[in-house]
Amino acid sequence: MREQQGPQRADLADDVAAALEASPAAGAFFDSLAQFYRWAYLRWIDATKRRPEVRAQRIAEVVRLLEAGIKQRPRT
Repeated sequence: MREQQGPQRADLADDVAAALEASPAAGAFFDSLAQFYRWAYLRWIDATKRRPEVRAQRIAEVVRLLEAGIKQRPRT
């Protein structure tokens, strides 16, 4: 069996890991993504380190997108 590359659940920030744990569908889809897509979502969330209210919104948005089976967030 091939070893997974990129960020794994154990590597995630507590708030992101908790959100994925709370939504099994989002968590399973996140786990199935190529590392490029996982990193893109995590970088977008991490860009808000100094704005915790925005970080929470982004985590919720990522969970919603993952639940819908969307690999990459739409560019706005």
